[in-house]
Amino acid sequence: MNEGRLFLYVSPKVVLPFMFLMMAITSLLVHATILTHTTWMAAFYEGGAAKAAKADAAAPAAAAAPAAAASAEATPAP
Repeated sequence: MNEGRLFLYVSPKVVLPFMFLMMAITSLLVHATILTHTTWMAAFYEGGAAKAAKADAAAPAAAAAPAAAASAEATPAP
């Protein structure tokens, strides 16, 4: 492990907080970039998937009622 030699020259009290800070900054930058450059991330954070699922669940029931009425009208009387 070559990285272990780093602590011979620099104190872990300095390096470890710096490494964690850089990880946090990188993570925030990646998330901010995704949020500003895509259309689906903002909708995901606002619950857009849940709203779409509710709309999709209601749509087949609403579409089935007119279809059933239309098929009843098209059926000839015996």
